Amino acid sequence: MFRVVVEDVSKRFRNRGGEVAALEGVHLEAEAGMMTAVVGASGSGKTTLLYVIGSLETPDSGKVTVGAREVFPAKSGLGDYRREEVGFVFQSFNLVGHYNALENVMLPLAMAGRKGPEAKRRAQELLLRSGIGEDRWRHLPTRLSGGEQQRVAIARAMANDPRLVLADEPTGNLDSQTGDVIVSMLRELAEEGRCVILVTHDDGVASRCDRIIRLKDGRRLDD
Repeated sequence: MFRVVVEDVSKRFRNRGGEVAALEGVHLEAEAGMMTAVVGASGSGKTTLLYVIGSLETPDSGKVTVGAREVFPAKSGLGDYRREEVGFVFQSFNLVGHYNALENVMLPLAMAGRKGPEAKRRAQELLLRSGIGEDRWRHLPTRLSGGEQQRVAIARAMANDPRLVLADEPTGNLDSQTGDVIVSMLRELAEEGRCVILVTHDDGVASRCDRIIRLKDGRRLDD
């Protein structure tokens, strides 16, 4: 079974006041078919943990294994890993402002070498599945609501059919009703057999997940 395993991971950042421990000996296991929530207050290390799993941050020590791939300490091939295995969803949507909705979803396909009519059809199918009708495909992000932008972001994350979905506060900029829709979309992705890990400070969102990992000051509270 596809699984994410984080073992004894630590990460420190340096600032003017010295070193700050973002993660201290954290472990985590998450499986395909499940939605795992990482919960904690601001500064607890939850986003750093998500970024380590997605190889957007490099830990100082520990081990990260995703499926059969050793992400850390084996650091080679991480570009392929992010492109082929991971779909990212961010609180601020991170859509490319000068690309319309359709172009945003086609972007990761192009980066994977998939272009032309087939890539366009794939992007259109994902937008329709995400609830974005054809009349919105040519709209720039600024002409879409927050909920629509997050739906486009989820469609983009699914472009290359990743087995792992990492969502950083995916409902943080949305009203509660729209947030519920986004969580339901992520739940559906997990039920299709993907491994979904989301970061949230919202206990209501976390309660809809299969497993909850709580962090405080870079450590798991249940350790």
